[in-house]
Amino acid sequence: MLQIKNLHASIHKTPILNGVDLTIQSGETHVIMGPNGSGKSTLANVLMGNPIFTVTDGKIIFEDINILETDPEERAAAGLFMAFQYPREIAGVQLDRFLFMAYSTIVKVQGKESEILGVFDFNKKLEALAEELKMKPELVHRALNVGFSGGEKKKAEMLQLGILPSKFAILDETDSGLDVDALKIVAEAINKYKTPEKSILIITHYNRILECVRPDFVHVMVNGTIVKSGGKELVGKLEEAGYEEFVAQMNADR
Repeated sequence: MLQIKNLHASIHKTPILNGVDLTIQSGETHVIMGPNGSGKSTLANVLMGNPIFTVTDGKIIFEDINILETDPEERAAAGLFMAFQYPREIAGVQLDRFLFMAYSTIVKVQGKESEILGVFDFNKKLEALAEELKMKPELVHRALNVGFSGGEKKKAEMLQLGILPSKFAILDETDSGLDVDALKIVAEAINKYKTPEKSILIITHYNRILECVRPDFVHVMVNGTIVKSGGKELVGKLEEAGYEEFVAQMNADR
């Protein structure tokens, strides 16, 4: 589904990604971990086309198409979704109306106009999803993230994940700042999203979400490149020894 080939990217001429290679097949869940400043969130933003980053080399192939020349909204319409580490508050934009417009636009671009739900049916589905996420009903009709707690903002991201027709979800530290109950709810939403046709890339610092969401592959990122890949057992090694071994190896290879 997704191939990242020798990806280099910078911000304000400062290199951040230094040759990322990664292949993710349909139905797989991949996890990227690494020390602060290693480029994990930059990778997420570059995948979605955030214009503050400049790609200087490499390719991003999504379903056989190099998406580097496409805008963020085109990537979203193609099936990419990103849940933000720090969701923005957007005053004056009502959450349910925003999601209906986004949903309708994506479905039309994908050529599935016959599948578009009417406003009534859409809101009914949205309210059911909100109930599953244990969101306060009134939040669905409030301005996007305005006055939401940290946990409510992350649940709102999962609401978007559940309602928008995406194929590949990038979750940038969605688990950060959540208490135990909220973490379980978010994990359940992620597990519900995953199907043989959909893939997930989770960026995290913590093992706790991986106790609820089982990854197929775990990758360690240091200095803007993936230095180690493995299975779930790699998380246990990182919890015991940290990233020092990988950082030291990277410095020795320079």
